[in-house]
Amino acid sequence: MSDSTRDDCVTIYGTKLQSRLLIGSALYPSPQIMKDAILASGAQIVTLSLSRQNPQANGASGGQDFWQLIQSLGLHLLPNTAGCHTVNDAVNMAQMSRELFQTDWIKLELVGDDYNLQPDPIALVKATEILMNDGFKVLPYCTDDLVIARHLVDLGCEVLMPWGSPIGTGKGILNPYALQSIRDRFPDTTIIVDSGIGKPSHATQAMEMGVDAILLNTAVAHANQPVLMANAFAKAIEAGRDAYLAGTMTERSTASPSTPTIDSPFWHQNA
Repeated sequence: MSDSTRDDCVTIYGTKLQSRLLIGSALYPSPQIMKDAILASGAQIVTLSLSRQNPQANGASGGQDFWQLIQSLGLHLLPNTAGCHTVNDAVNMAQMSRELFQTDWIKLELVGDDYNLQPDPIALVKATEILMNDGFKVLPYCTDDLVIARHLVDLGCEVLMPWGSPIGTGKGILNPYALQSIRDRFPDTTIIVDSGIGKPSHATQAMEMGVDAILLNTAVAHANQPVLMANAFAKAIEAGRDAYLAGTMTERSTASPSTPTIDSPFWHQNA
């Protein structure tokens, strides 16, 4: 995915998309602001939760209205298994989501610890194997552990979604080395940084490392002006991608003048 000579699309299990920003549908002040922010982001994929977007939830009005709004956006849907703590719960939610949302894409989330909502690496691998064998196209939300990433790729995952930092913290990329290692180790795997991205500069940093896309929710939904923030992230991601393709300069331990003086002409005025 990091080959700059190919057409510059991000690929999700064979589906090529122009936008490198995936956006969530939760936590917004109102449905209208959610819709406006998603449109401003230019995202082509929206994530959603079965428990929140179930058309049958909360009677015939609330859930159905929200579902119709999501459908009106005309975007690719990426259901998630947010809140699941066991393999069985995650598999069941994935299967219900596939039936409801008519997609075999699933963002697989399995909480291992409620303190920082860290994904359970062991349960994640087990659930991934079950779902892949059941025909799902799994996008696993994982930590930045290289070995876990290798197990997920070995199971057939074409997409990995490592965290930058824990969900909702806004701390950005806590371990650039670990994230870069995953990028370098799996050059043909789509890498989407998911969670912890709090500012547009965080997204730019990740994109400069060569990751393929960024998934956002809280940083946009909780902004004072979500629509404006969605637009800011879209620009930041584009800038980071351009910088990666252009090739950023190598860091040095010593200073180097940007304007060399040796062998350069010397201009002066006659007295």
